[in-house]
Amino acid sequence: MMVALALLFLGGLTAALAPRVLDRGAWTDREPVLALWVWQCVVAAVLLCCVLAMALSAAEAWQAVRGHVFAPAPPSVIEAYALSADGHPWAGVVAVLLFVGGAWSAAMLTREILSARRRRRLRRAELRHRAPVLPGEEERGHDRLVVLEGERPDAWWLPGSPPRLVVTSGALRRLRGRQLDAVLAHEEGHVRARHDWLLHCSSALAAAFPQVPVFRAFRRQMHRLVELAADDVASRQHGRVTTALALVGLNEDRGVFGPCGPHVAQLPQRVDRLLGPADRLPLGRRVRMTALASLVPVVPLVVAFVPGLNALG
Repeated sequence: MMVALALLFLGGLTAALAPRVLDRGAWTDREPVLALWVWQCVVAAVLLCCVLAMALSAAEAWQAVRGHVFAPAPPSVIEAYALSADGHPWAGVVAVLLFVGGAWSAAMLTREILSARRRRRLRRAELRHRAPVLPGEEERGHDRLVVLEGERPDAWWLPGSPPRLVVTSGALRRLRGRQLDAVLAHEEGHVRARHDWLLHCSSALAAAFPQVPVFRAFRRQMHRLVELAADDVASRQHGRVTTALALVGLNEDRGVFGPCGPHVAQLPQRVDRLLGPADRLPLGRRVRMTALASLVPVVPLVVAFVPGLNALG
């Protein structure tokens, strides 16, 4: 039971302190892809702490579960975890609570995915209504660009099979030269990196446990960092100034470059970042940070398996 409690303490400490540490770093704007990886590793470590603590608590509480968890282990390993014959009185409660939390997270993720699919179907139905196939015109499923009549400049990527970039005629009149290509590259960056799954997972965790700091910060940072990463994809192909002008052209009529809420205020910050780019982190530092972040989910495994490894040694 002590190992399970240590895992819960480690997970709680990580969930409380990680957002404060990561929010202080100015490097996240310079390396959004690296920041996305670090956040995923931190959240994975917290979830792994909970899963391992649930397994060990259940093994402490019920003999049947213990037989499955420690089935291939020699008796010395089982003795190293000091599992009592009758089970700790609180072990079953902890295991059940953690299991319910995991089931609740899975339910929230399922709801998020189903809601996204429903929204996607509605938008595709609207797209077919606003841009129908005319008599004598063949529908070509491989076409990825759809133009809609509309005065408001807008562009968005519609996932599915096939995925399509939807652009309004107002955006075509507003965007100049390679700016439309920059918008296309931005949206393709989202699709190739599967940013939609990151957004679904972060939204599900934040909805399931809104009081957990790391999950709230995870959702907030995912919405910000995926846009910065896609901006970098577009700027590498078409230039930072072109990408910045495309952002301005699409959004200048929406009042986002004046006083506005924190979510909308990201647009001016993204434009400023493109026009005044900071130098990237040195390659050696990026490699070290990637390696250190990859080791974060390993820490719960080390805590969980240290007693058993000591017994074998």
